[in-house]
Amino acid sequence: QVQLVESGGGLVQAGGSLRLSCVASGRTISIYQMGWFRQAPGKEREFVAGMRWSGGTLDYADSVKGRFTISRDNGDNTAYLQMTSLKPEDTAVYYCAASRTVGLVSFKLLRYDYWGQGTQVTVSS
Repeated sequence: QVQLVESGGGLVQAGGSLRLSCVASGRTISIYQMGWFRQAPGKEREFVAGMRWSGGTLDYADSVKGRFTISRDNGDNTAYLQMTSLKPEDTAVYYCAASRTVGLVSFKLLRYDYWGQGTQVTVSS
């Protein structure tokens, strides 16, 4: 089992920045890739960014390319999502997720085995 705990959400003005963190614990050796997803009120959960846990192979949703950066701190088993130039439409609950499946970085929710509890990001205009 893998446990994921997100933090770093909050309220920010449009154009501002936030950095989300996701601490992984438990059987982290089983993680192949990590992803960040978000869910806005009344909308489906959507892929934001993903990466191979061992490094490299990053992927982003078109809506966040050039503004968000996914990364990992190897020493702390922590994944990050650096968000810049935030827009009101980025408002959502953000979740990190871990997948044991080997392959390309996936945007599909069903490919991910473990999920955090989510952290709220609110961007005011």
